[in-house]
Amino acid sequence: MVIWVKTTVDIADGLLAQAKERARQEGTTLRTLIERGLGKVMEERPERTRAAFKPVTCRLEPLPGVDPDDWEAIRAAIYDSDAP
Repeated sequence: MVIWVKTTVDIADGLLAQAKERARQEGTTLRTLIERGLGKVMEERPERTRAAFKPVTCRLEPLPGVDPDDWEAIRAAIYDSDAP
């Protein structure tokens, strides 16, 4: 079963004029051009926007002068601008 959905697309005036002219020259419809363009975009592989997660597998040591059991000092170091 095929379901058709009618949608409004907001396209910049200049680009729309070029697309209409191209459709006229090719003897096709604006809808066909849009579908072809969307089809090409959907076939592209999306670019990776960030590196893959890499877990830490080594033992981490606290920074010198930081007591990992003193949460008040850690919070103060993070949120207080006066902290060293």
